[in-house]
Amino acid sequence: MMRAFGLVYLLLMVSCVAEEDGTNGMSSPQVVAIEQGLVEGVYSPFELSSGVPITVFRGLPYAQPPVGDLRWRPPVVPSPWQGTRKADTFSDSCYQLQHTSNFVWRREGFAVSEDCLYLNVWTADVAKKKPVMVWFHGGAHTSGQGHSLIFDGTELAGQGVVLVTINYRLGPFGFLAHPLLASESSYESAGNYGLLDKIAALQWVSDNIQAFGGDPNNVTIFGQSAGSQSVCALMASPLAEGLFNKAIGQSAACVNTMSEQDADGYGRGSTLVNALNVTTLEALRGIGAEELLAASEQTRWADESRITVDGWVLPEFPDATFKAGRQAQIPLLLGFLADEGVELFPVNTDLTDEGLDDFLLMLVGDRAQVLKGLYAQPDLTPGKIQHAIATDYFMAFGMHRWANYQQAIGQPTFLYFMDHVPPAFHLYTPEPPELSLPGGPRSGGAYHSGDLALVFGNTHKVGFDWTETDRQVSQIMMRYWVNFATTGSPNGGQVPLWPAFDSVSQSTQVINEFPSTVQGVRRRQLDIMANLKL
Repeated sequence: MMRAFGLVYLLLMVSCVAEEDGTNGMSSPQVVAIEQGLVEGVYSPFELSSGVPITVFRGLPYAQPPVGDLRWRPPVVPSPWQGTRKADTFSDSCYQLQHTSNFVWRREGFAVSEDCLYLNVWTADVAKKKPVMVWFHGGAHTSGQGHSLIFDGTELAGQGVVLVTINYRLGPFGFLAHPLLASESSYESAGNYGLLDKIAALQWVSDNIQAFGGDPNNVTIFGQSAGSQSVCALMASPLAEGLFNKAIGQSAACVNTMSEQDADGYGRGSTLVNALNVTTLEALRGIGAEELLAASEQTRWADESRITVDGWVLPEFPDATFKAGRQAQIPLLLGFLADEGVELFPVNTDLTDEGLDDFLLMLVGDRAQVLKGLYAQPDLTPGKIQHAIATDYFMAFGMHRWANYQQAIGQPTFLYFMDHVPPAFHLYTPEPPELSLPGGPRSGGAYHSGDLALVFGNTHKVGFDWTETDRQVSQIMMRYWVNFATTGSPNGGQVPLWPAFDSVSQSTQVINEFPSTVQGVRRRQLDIMANLKL
């Protein structure tokens, strides 16, 4: 009752602020009351063609700083504050390496901190009840941030949703698993702190998003690459049950990517901790952030899945959960791009034709030559053929299997394949955006992450060499995504019909300037992969 009284008092305070300004909360940045106190947003610096102003609330804490004794612990509810918090500054990025990524993914010159559990909200009108979209960024669970300019939520908020982006713990700060950490857990669990952060953010959304004009009963989580793997994992986690109503996965699944060897991560975690030469939790928590990152690199800790089967967040392998139909019973939209493997996975330039045959024989037995023939082209070396097959297994087959599992439990499922080729540029380094490729900015094909600026409608904020065709594809993708977040179907609003996926027709929406439906993409290849034992 005291909590309810406090919220009523805060709402009255907001009303008084609006009256004193002589506005209805629109000619000055909006102030809203959440469980921790009053927050004041700022207007987005980007104007919409409609003229509708978008307010952004930057750097709102959804958990206490995970530092000191809270390092490697589940997130704790944030503390309240007095007065009005000015939400005008994005938080620091979660601790991570810089200057290491290649191709379009390089990141440069940004502040990092372990105090990073903050989120950002974009909204057009706090008085309306709108669908909510919560974004999980990619970056292999070792890098990235939710406030990169490419993820600016102005355009999506202008399409009628409340958009939330978050930062979550990365690398060994977010996913280190070790027996010492499990010994202090009430659930004998260690690792997956980055997933727990996402669950805490979703709980914050459930508790507070109505103050921003969002509907807590209509929440869609979406993510790309590692963010999409997180979406998949949360669908399999009992701890996330009821916190979201729909899901969108872009370019990565969790149903075919985890090795059974060292599934709990203790082996890799012990190697890392041994390299630090510590034997107690107190000493481990006293290790400096840079030293921890250096040990992670030295021991190649991140070479295997950062997400582990910890017995609490994930009680079992996600594939087992989906296979048994125990995952979230919600509509799902998911898909992949035509050239996901470009610069993402290495090519074995030394692989011989005989070596490729041996690899395929081990992989698919007597179907080896059939599979090889489906990929062989005159200009492809054995290494490039192997690269194409491995990429399709990780991306295309993983997404296809995820779609099959969701359709099997009777949930609306929509699969896409994007073959539109965007320009390649520094996604997270706007100045300068230019990326020099020998064949020109579009020679990378429909590369991994090439959909990000299109989904967020931000072709005018990042990159270069955009065309009117790119902007048309972006408008189509935004409409599909917002339609789905609103109703559970991408259809409506003058976009081409997108039939639901089923295991027989395998209806797949090909996304480009003129979207169309095909009955499966790379269907023969994926049918062979369905029998793999990896």
